[in-house]
Amino acid sequence: MSAGDPTGIGSDAAHPVAADRFRAAMSRWASGVTIFTAAGADGPVGLTVSSFSSLSLDPPLVLGCIARSTGAHDGLVGADRFAVHLLGGGQQDLSNRFAGAMEQRFAGLSYEEGPGGVPLLPLGVARILCSKESTSPGGDHTILIGRVTAAATADGGPLLYFSRAYRRLGDPL
Repeated sequence: MSAGDPTGIGSDAAHPVAADRFRAAMSRWASGVTIFTAAGADGPVGLTVSSFSSLSLDPPLVLGCIARSTGAHDGLVGADRFAVHLLGGGQQDLSNRFAGAMEQRFAGLSYEEGPGGVPLLPLGVARILCSKESTSPGGDHTILIGRVTAAATADGGPLLYFSRAYRRLGDPL
């Protein structure tokens, strides 16, 4: 905290919030964990994404925020179609795989091919197939908006991310 900002919150452009304080605050937002997949120019591409949301019911739209620094960025935002896999409580290993090294994400992994060659991972709590609606810049991310073309669901609890750790519904903090 600085003398000009005793709360540490940051109130305007002259006193922006410190990156570590912002990161700590955002870690207190529980989010579901997803994996976005697409058929890239050089083969399947995928990425663990926690910045995901429904956007519209009519038409059915979703959005995900893809870090521009990731090697999967161009393949995901450049694809005409993609899938969003909402992970279940038992899919932490899959999340870690798609958050790790690019060359290991699909290595030895069994998956189906959906429309347009989109890689379809094992069903967690839901899978949403999309056609790309649009993209927009969003700071160090690209906001990828998809029009939902199909959706499937399964029973079970979601994999969550809260306070820099994976969680499941009912877990003690």
